[in-house]
Amino acid sequence: MKQKLSRDTWNRKEHFHFFSQMEEPFFGVTIVIDCTIAYAKSKELGTTFFTYYLHKTLIAINAIESFRYRIIEDEVYLFDQIDASATILRDDKTFGFSLMKYDKNLTEFSEITKSEIERVKKSTGLVTRDFEINLIHFSALPWIHFTAYSHARSFKWPDSCPKISFGKMISDNNKKTMPMSIHVHHGLVDGYHVGEFIDLFQKLMNS
Repeated sequence: MKQKLSRDTWNRKEHFHFFSQMEEPFFGVTIVIDCTIAYAKSKELGTTFFTYYLHKTLIAINAIESFRYRIIEDEVYLFDQIDASATILRDDKTFGFSLMKYDKNLTEFSEITKSEIERVKKSTGLVTRDFEINLIHFSALPWIHFTAYSHARSFKWPDSCPKISFGKMISDNNKKTMPMSIHVHHGLVDGYHVGEFIDLFQKLMNS
């Protein structure tokens, strides 16, 4: 479900217009996340770490209104729920785009992700199913402890989905950390909202 925002009364009307005119309206940041507690918790619960931090990501995304805004034919809509399209690596080292439906319950979400990963691994090609726009684009690069990140993008394609990426986890004196990249459309999301998302995500990872 979604509702169209009234642009005339929206307090971001000028911001949206200003940044939407740009060839590249996205901006991004790369940070380091403490995942010591979260990694241990995922093992305790018997779920994969990937599923665990994807679930925490979606909880934080769905909790912050600006991350649920999407642009459709130059109008802004607020979605009730945001899901994830995660890249899934196959045995032949190609990958396909998945659709992980959000569920507040971790056990239910784990079953959703497990089933979807199995489906994509048995498929071929890049786009493996139909997608809606109420997504985040999600990727994991567990081979690279990156300090910066960029995305391949067509500036002509009308894209407004946030892009969240995670890198290689490292351990130092029993503390586990990993890089996290966040890219968002500046017509919908500002630095304040990104900071809000990061703070909430880290809090969830520490819970």
